[in-house]
Amino acid sequence: MARHDIGVFKHSFTKAVEWGLIPKHPFKGEVRLKGAKPRTRYIEDWEVIEALALTPFRKSGSVVMIQAYIRIKLLIGIRRGDLLRLRMSDISDAGIKVTPRKTAGTTGLTRTYQWTPELKAAVDMAIAARSLDIAPWLFCTRKGEGYFDEETGRPDGWNSMWQRFMTRLLQDTKIKERFTEHDLRAKCASDAETLGRAQQLLGHADSKITERVYRRKPEVVRPLR
Repeated sequence: MARHDIGVFKHSFTKAVEWGLIPKHPFKGEVRLKGAKPRTRYIEDWEVIEALALTPFRKSGSVVMIQAYIRIKLLIGIRRGDLLRLRMSDISDAGIKVTPRKTAGTTGLTRTYQWTPELKAAVDMAIAARSLDIAPWLFCTRKGEGYFDEETGRPDGWNSMWQRFMTRLLQDTKIKERFTEHDLRAKCASDAETLGRAQQLLGHADSKITERVYRRKPEVVRPLR
């Protein structure tokens, strides 16, 4: 909780500096937290099947939307912020255009994830789950708004919806342990055939972070005899 609170304060001070309300960031160079141990939760294939088989109450809305989100996430592994900020204009015949939020202000690197039958079906599912057809966002609220509040940097509405989905999973399926959307990103990296492929999908500049944090699948070792 302390880490979360400090993260909120850091973002608030960053915005205050950008807006000229304060001369400098009071946390920069002053607050250091020892890095937390990376999570080791690996989502098994059967858990994904259970999550995607959960029966929705409606043809559109939260359950179908999150199931589409899970499918897309497992295929291309992009960050939650980038996925929830996708606009319909980012979707073209060439594929899905993504400008990672982390590099938008520096390199401005843009990537296009090419279509595969699985990715096309997942995106079509997300489009069908929208409550408002004219909304500019791929994932949108009933009012057609995006889930990210750019002032706070948090998708509170999405987080609440995700928690309700997780509660249903634990109640209505064989899944016994919650998983996070970050764990989905890790599964994408873990299931990639090589470390290099995982790094490419996740968009990491350094493969060390991919290997240390995201490659969680247990290594299979053949016995000597």
